[in-house]
Amino acid sequence: MDFIESSQMRPSHELRISRKFIFVVLLTAISASPLLAQTCFTSDDMDAATRAALQSAATRYSEFVLRGDAASLKQNAIPAVAGNFGNIEGTIKDNQANLAGAKAAPRPVFMLKAEGTAPLPRAEFLCGIFGKDGQTANSAEFIIPNLPPGTYGVATMDVSSAKSPSTLSFVLQQQGTDWKLAGFFLRPTQILGHDSNWFLERARAFKAKGQTHNAWLYFVQGRELAVAVPFMYTQATDKLYDEAQSVKPADFPVDGKTTDLTSPNSKTYKLTTAFPLAVGEDLDLVVRYETPDVSNTGQTFQDNMAVMKGLLLKYPELRDAFGGIVARGVEPSGRDYGSLLPMKDIK
Repeated sequence: MDFIESSQMRPSHELRISRKFIFVVLLTAISASPLLAQTCFTSDDMDAATRAALQSAATRYSEFVLRGDAASLKQNAIPAVAGNFGNIEGTIKDNQANLAGAKAAPRPVFMLKAEGTAPLPRAEFLCGIFGKDGQTANSAEFIIPNLPPGTYGVATMDVSSAKSPSTLSFVLQQQGTDWKLAGFFLRPTQILGHDSNWFLERARAFKAKGQTHNAWLYFVQGRELAVAVPFMYTQATDKLYDEAQSVKPADFPVDGKTTDLTSPNSKTYKLTTAFPLAVGEDLDLVVRYETPDVSNTGQTFQDNMAVMKGLLLKYPELRDAFGGIVARGVEPSGRDYGSLLPMKDIK
């Protein structure tokens, strides 16, 4: 279980297997087993005292974050989180300029109960009312790997500020009568002034022009801006999944699959990931590829240039969607070396 997302982490940008398929599988499992190890309570399902306690804890923790008080937040964390608090503290510090003076409005909370005596390899929680085709407007699904038994709350705050709106989400674990911090997610809802709907509209426009790689990347970005936590699924995200599948490219690094790219220097590079990223005032494309060693930065720089050129030769449509390319060679240890060029300078 990893409930911490730092300001330096990049979401996987993978769209998982169909939620409709999962719903059918779950119905089969439910009918075959009288015992359920996972239970979800929506805000309406909870008793008033539990709902108030969850909302109160989330509001108090959000106040810590908005005023940059990481120390107080750490004091209210479970031991596993408090002992590895650097990512959370760094995220709060990195975003303080945007958060100062912001206001946080709560969304309805959820409570998840995981039974058992050992961590659940894949805890699945169905919340609200599901229909014959899966999710409804008021339902939600949480899928969390390696979740220890316990009672958890998921609380999201919509944060409005003068600079950029965001969502602040907490995973809270019940310990006695207290709800302690067990997870932290601070995510923008806009990039360069554009929200999820803007990216989705652009994705559909790229699809109409036959630019499926651009469409896929914009669908993925639109989804990232729409979700407050990466392990929650709704009717809206399920529909987006189905829509994005129509442009999912077979010749692109997607869902953990690598792709070979032959550059103008006749060298073949193995691409591992590709995703949009705001750099300054531009939306750029970040591409990572495998390399045995980045210690020779001169050679790695040449490889980065070759990857950029090879990308635009193979996918010329990328010039229409991005302001530049960031190519990063990544060695087996995880150490990397990157280079950025504006599109106009890649020739």
